[in-house]
Amino acid sequence: MDNWAVLHDFAYVLIFLLVAVVFALGPLIIAHLLAPRSFGPARNQTYECGIPAQGSAWVQVAIIYYLFALIFLAFDVDVLFLFPVLLAFGEGYVWRDLIEIAIFVSIISLVIVYAWCRGVFWWKRKPESR
Repeated sequence: MDNWAVLHDFAYVLIFLLVAVVFALGPLIIAHLLAPRSFGPARNQTYECGIPAQGSAWVQVAIIYYLFALIFLAFDVDVLFLFPVLLAFGEGYVWRDLIEIAIFVSIISLVIVYAWCRGVFWWKRKPESR
């Protein structure tokens, strides 16, 4: 009888998994069935907000933009890590928690200083060639 209880618990997990799949694939299937389709020579052209496209759609982007985005993502995740720590702050070891948060924030600050010294935040424009 104990096996049925375990299977009953897994049934809830299976139901949640099926609902998640329906929520993920449902809009895609509905859009595929209801969306209008167009065919013609303009279909494969680059679209830029209604303005006729000039040049190629393949533009090289400087690596510095990606580095800046990665640094932003890293600090965003770090700030998200601080929320649960701050919620639990003061429940027991107050000084230890304060020191851990200070060490964490100081390491983040060192990363900012390192990125600054490496020139990640200095965006140099290349001269436009026409």
